[in-house]
Formats: sequence, structure tokens, C-alpha cells
Amino acid sequence: MSTPGSFLGGARSRLLPASVPFRFFIAACVFHPLAWLALFAGAQELALFSGGPGYVLASIHLLTLGVLAMTAMGASFQLLPIVTLRPLGNIWPAIASFWLFLPGVILLAFGMISAHTPYLNWGAGLVVSGLAFFTVLTANNLRRAGNLPVVAAHGWGAIAALIIFAMIGALLTADLERGFLTDHQQLAIVHMIVAIFGFMGLLAIGLSLILVPMFALSRSLSTFQGWLQLMLTVAAIVTFCAATLMDSKMLGVIAVAIGFAAVTTHFRLMRIALTSGMRKRLGLSFVLVRSSWGLLAVGLLTGLAIMAGFSIPNGPALFGFLILAGWLLTFLTGILQRIMPFLASMHAAGASGMPPMLSDLTAKTPLKIHAACHFAALGLCSTGIGLERTIIIEFGAIVGLIGSVSFLVFAVRVIYELKKHYNPE
Repeated sequence: MSTPGSFLGGARSRLLPASVPFRFFIAACVFHPLAWLALFAGAQELALFSGGPGYVLASIHLLTLGVLAMTAMGASFQLLPIVTLRPLGNIWPAIASFWLFLPGVILLAFGMISAHTPYLNWGAGLVVSGLAFFTVLTANNLRRAGNLPVVAAHGWGAIAALIIFAMIGALLTADLERGFLTDHQQLAIVHMIVAIFGFMGLLAIGLSLILVPMFALSRSLSTFQGWLQLMLTVAAIVTFCAATLMDSKMLGVIAVAIGFAAVTTHFRLMRIALTSGMRKRLGLSFVLVRSSWGLLAVGLLTGLAIMAGFSIPNGPALFGFLILAGWLLTFLTGILQRIMPFLASMHAAGASGMPPMLSDLTAKTPLKIHAACHFAALGLCSTGIGLERTIIIEFGAIVGLIGSVSFLVFAVRVIYELKKHYNPE
């Protein structure tokens, strides 16, 4: 595997216009408070949620599509050309993907809240169209990524998962109108697992093989363990989907056990990157990143307990919340507060002709407020789910909303500083 810094040489020549990735990041930061708002509105349904239209379903998709997928698209469009040493090529498909995906997520969320079929159909169509552009562009870039085969393989796995979960999502949307599926909920679980662990999960752990060593200034990681991580993750996803479709608890336990093996391999790689890195003080962002790894382990333990037959109050809802808001959202906000200033500094040039310091592009107070509110919201909502107390969930959602607005302030500040320093050549 290439050393973390080897792909930074000549990286400026592979930068997209700043407006391309940052439009995705800002949109994700706007959808973030909207997801907490929808969760607040659906707080009464959350603990016992098992699918179906409403505010909880809208909140889930505002988070998964609006925040997580939107960020993944913007990051992939810009970071993959940098780390693979291959330019993206045409820019217009990336812009088209945004303008299809953005209204698609909005319409889909409105359709889920109102159970209005035309909104659902149009929203799903636009979302799938936006993801199609993303898939083609990313596949073309991965096809030329011979210098990073392990990272590229994670990307290919994520693309395969994207295609599968998009097809299942379209099927589920059509079923809400026509009711032709024999078990809607069963297929919805498969849709969720493939989207969360297949698409977002593989992208997260794949790019972590590059991003974490890069930020920690550490040596390159073991290629063998990278491949092992990938194979175990895919095996866990496939096994869990089979367990769901076959309604087999034993197979589900096996799937979670394989998932733990994959997570253990990933944690080992990340520990090596952090302990061998020259940069030891990684700041608040890596408090979030490290916490997300712990929350992933807690989420999988919850899933294992459910599969093994242990009685956990409102276990399925707690599992989903820990994985989505606990693992993925915590990880994403930790990495995003690093990526945005990093990319902005590469685009900007100060009076001396040198890029500004990352600290000059980062508003620390909003990030501290976000971190405090985010962890408080996770604790409150998890407690509210377990106790089935709506008031605690509502309070947690309000605290999460405050934190998400603070994160949006940080993102807007990065854009402001970028425009102030930007000096096009």
C-alpha cells in the first residue's frame, strides 16, 4: 500500500473546483439539523419503530441519504482523485448528481412524512438518478486506481452495495403504493444493512486506511490485514442478509460474530496507524473518531444480544440508533471537520502565496459545542429508547439539533475563510 503522504505530491493538479465537493458538504450539514428535527417530531414512535411512513422513517433517510451519503459523494469525488493519483475527468456529471440527489432527498423525506405516493416516487427516482451518476464516475476512477488495490476494492464493494440497496429501496417505495411484497419489513432490514454496512461502512473503513494514517502522519498499513478486513466485512453482510431472509437467528449470530472479527481487524489497523504516527495530538476530531469505533462495538454487541435471544428493551431501535447516530454520524462529523479545512487550505492561498494554516480555517468553539451536544444527545436518546420515554428522546433530539446547528456554523465559517483567502491562479 502507498505511504500516506505519497499521493499528496501534485495533489493541487487533481483538485476539483472548490464549489463541487463543498456543495455536498454544506448540503449534508443542512440535512443534519433537519434529521434531528424529524426525530424530535417522531420521538413518540422511535422506541417501538419497526418501519412504515412517518417522521422516524424520514429522519432515518435524512441522516443516511442527506447527511451520510451526501458527504460520501462529495468526499469520494474529491479524495479518490487525490489518493489514486488519477484526475476525475469530466466535472459536469458530479454537479448533475448533486442537483438530482438534493431535491430527491427532500421529496423522499416529504413523501415519508405525508405518505404521499407521488412525492415518494419522484424522490426515489431522483435519488437513484443522482446515485447513478455517482456510481459511474466513482467506478471510472476506481478502475484506474492501480496504486491502491485494497482501497479500490473497498470502493468496488461499496458501489455493489449501493446498486443493491438502491434497487431494494425502489422496490420498497413501489410496495408502499401497491403492496405486492409478502414481507415488507424483512426486505427493509436487508435494505438497511446493505446501505449502512455495505455502502457507508465499506467506504468508511476503506478510506480510513488512507485518511487516518495521513492525519496521524504514520507509516503505511498492512495490505494483508486490509484485505482481511474487507473479506470479513463482506462475509458478515452477506451472512446477515441471508439470516434475515431465512429468518434464522443462528445464522444471525454467526453474521454478527464475523462482523466482530472484521471490526477487530479494523481496530487493529487503526491502532497501528495512531501509535506509529508522528502526530500524537489529533485534537477533538479524533475524540469523535475514536468514540465512533467504541460505539460501533457497542452497537454490534447489542445486535449480538438480540440475535442470541437476550431481552433488551426496544433492542432493534436501540441497535439502529447506535449504528447510525452512534457509529456513522460520529465518525463522519469527526472526519469532516478534518477534511473541510484540509481541502480549503489546498484551494486557498494567502498573501505570501502559501496556503493558510488549518487552524485559521477552523472555528473551534462551534466544534466544541457540537461534540458536547452530540454525545449528550446520543446518551439521552439511547436512554429514552431503552426506557420508552418520549420526553427523554425529545430532549435528546433538541440537544442534537443544537449541536448540529453548531456544526453548520463551523462549515459556513470554513467556506467564508476559503472565499477570503482564495486566490485563483
